[in-house]
Amino acid sequence: MSRYAEGTSVSVEKSRAEIEATLTRYGATAFAYAWQGSEALIEFAAKNRRIRFKLPLPHQDEERFQRDGRGSLRSPEKRRVVWEQACRQSWRALALVIKAKLEAVAAGITEFEDEFLANIVMPDGQTVGQHTKPTIKLAYENHTMTKLLPDYTARPI
Repeated sequence: MSRYAEGTSVSVEKSRAEIEATLTRYGATAFAYAWQGSEALIEFAAKNRRIRFKLPLPHQDEERFQRDGRGSLRSPEKRRVVWEQACRQSWRALALVIKAKLEAVAAGITEFEDEFLANIVMPDGQTVGQHTKPTIKLAYENHTMTKLLPDYTARPI
């Protein structure tokens, strides 16, 4: 199965600018971008909330960039070209996700906080997702899930 935008020619810079323009169009009041190593970060303010997306980017030394489809070793220049393509694909996917979430909110399909819940930045600087993932993992490991439907056999209707 092919990945979304895997052959895109849209530059990382253009995708980042598109994200900023999309956020502005849907009412964001602040926007920030940063990167370090193989991770980029988009943060914005909207609806009295701060939202953060961390975008993991591929490492240039990953095996998938070292060899072509036939197993032949790629030249350093070709490795860079293939790595840049993977980075462009990641940025296009992030642009799509943000745009889809904002459009779903605008269309009344969902609410802003529901759509961006995991990415809301809490006062301690961590996202809701960072706070809740360990609890969710533990619940599944310990099989302490609540029932999908209430137990109607225990009480008369």
